[in-house]
Amino acid sequence: MRDVVITGIGIVSCTGEGLDVHLAALSGAPKTDAETFAPYAVHPVTAPEWDRQIPKKSDQRQMEAWQKLGCYAAGLALDSAGAKEDAELKNRMQLIVAAGGGERDYAVDGQILTGLRSAENPGVFLNEHLMGDLRPTLFLAQLSNLLAGNISIVHGVTGGSRTFMGEESSGVDAIRIAKERIAAGQDDIFLVGGAYNAERPDVLLIYEMGGFLWKKPYAPVLSRPADGGGMILGSAACFLVLESREHAQARGAEPLAVLSGVASGRSRRKPGSVEQALHGLSKQLDGKPDVVISGATGVKGITEEELAALKDIAPGAPVHASGDVIGHTMEAQAPAGVALAAGLIANGKASDALVTSIGHWRGEGAMRVTKA
Repeated sequence: MRDVVITGIGIVSCTGEGLDVHLAALSGAPKTDAETFAPYAVHPVTAPEWDRQIPKKSDQRQMEAWQKLGCYAAGLALDSAGAKEDAELKNRMQLIVAAGGGERDYAVDGQILTGLRSAENPGVFLNEHLMGDLRPTLFLAQLSNLLAGNISIVHGVTGGSRTFMGEESSGVDAIRIAKERIAAGQDDIFLVGGAYNAERPDVLLIYEMGGFLWKKPYAPVLSRPADGGGMILGSAACFLVLESREHAQARGAEPLAVLSGVASGRSRRKPGSVEQALHGLSKQLDGKPDVVISGATGVKGITEEELAALKDIAPGAPVHASGDVIGHTMEAQAPAGVALAAGLIANGKASDALVTSIGHWRGEGAMRVTKA
C-alpha cells in the first residue's frame, strides 16, 4: 500500500483564509454573530476577495454562497500544492466533494405560503406556483454536484468527479475513498473537500426543530453539554490535495503530513454507542496521538461520550475543538479537522494527530495524520 500525503490545504471561514490564521485561532476567541439570527448564533464567514480565486464575475453570480466558498477554498488548495498552473496535472486530478442541498429562494417561498392560506384548491395552487415561480437557474443551483462542476470550470480540474451527501459523514467518506484509492494505486492525486453556508434561516429552522442548536451566550464546544448542549453552525469551506508520496516526490511537492488512516461507521444511537464506536474506529487507526482535533458538535450526550472515549484513546493529549475555530460546518467539518492537524504537524507542534468527526445525528469518523 502506498503512503498518502497531504500536499495542499485551502480553508476559509469566520477566522479568515489560509492555514496559518486558523492555527493561530486554536488559542484565540472565535468570531460569532449573535444578532442577525437571534436567538441563534452563527460563525459568519469572513468574505474573501472572490476575484482572487474566481476571476469571472459571471461565474461568481451564478453560484450560491456555499459554492463560492467551496470554489474559493479549492483554488487555495491548488495554490498551496503548487498545482494551480499545471494543466496536465489538473486534467487527471480526481475530485471528491462533500455537499449538502441548495439554498432556498425565500421571497418565492413566502409568496407561496401566503397564497396557500386563501387558495381555493391548495394542491393546484402549489403545483402551479412551484412550476411557474421558481427560476430554472434555482433548480440548477440546488444540484449538489454543481460545486464539483464549478471547480472543474473555474480551476480546470477535469479528472473523475464524485459528490457525496450525508452531512458530517460525507466529509469523512470523501477523504476515506480518496485515501484508499491512492493507497491502492488506482489514482495518484485527489482534490477533496466540502463547503457549508450556515447563514441561512432555513438550515437554522431545520436544526432547531431537531433541538440541536445552542441558544445561550457563547461557550466553548466541549463545555456546552454541562449547560444543556447544542451546536453553533459556521460558514466555511476546506479542500485538501491528497496524493501518493511517490507522485508528490516526482513533481517536487513537499508533503505537509501523511494521512495514515481513515475509519468511518454509523452506530445505532443509544447511550454509550458513540463512545463504543469511537473506541472501535481508533483501534483501526492504530495510533498513539499526541494531539486531538475534535469535530464535536457540543450536543449533549454524544459530546460527553466522545470526551470519555478520548481519555482512553489519547490520555494526556490536548484536545482542540474545530468548532471553536470555525463553528460546526457539517460537510466541511472533517476536511477542516484534517487541515488543522496537518498544519500542527507541519509546524512541528505534533507528530501523531487524531481527528474525530461525530455526526450530530448519525455517523462517526476518525482520521489519523502523522509526520511526513
